[in-house]
Amino acid sequence: MSLSHIVLSSGRSVELTEVRMSSTYAWMLEGYPCKPVNDMKLRGLRSQAEQAYPGTPCHLVPPRPEYPDRSTDAARPFGPVEVLPPVTCIGLLRSTAVAPGLDPALHRSALAVAWLQGTLDVPSGEDAEPALRELHWDELARDYEL
Repeated sequence: MSLSHIVLSSGRSVELTEVRMSSTYAWMLEGYPCKPVNDMKLRGLRSQAEQAYPGTPCHLVPPRPEYPDRSTDAARPFGPVEVLPPVTCIGLLRSTAVAPGLDPALHRSALAVAWLQGTLDVPSGEDAEPALRELHWDELARDYEL
């Protein structure tokens, strides 16, 4: 049983069967959110997805950072303040098989996805984050036999 169904922009319906959520900057004790910090965070997020779902292809949905205060950029040692969405997510998505010749009763497809979002809501239907709905499932997911 899935947690939710997400309708991708391609029209494909995928099931979210597992999701892990955490605070994007919970580990940050000093400094400020900036590009070097965020790049490190995103590399770690992808690595967490790969470790959580070995053998399943992983994809990181690129987040859209915000730049809240451009007036102090020159005084910042690591560049401007760059803030990512506050909720980090890693989820396992499943759907029907990608390859058209496979028996739908015996085959499915899967993809582990890491993304960031603004709320603690579990993505669902057509209300899921737009970037998450833009997944190119046929290129990213892998078929497997039940």
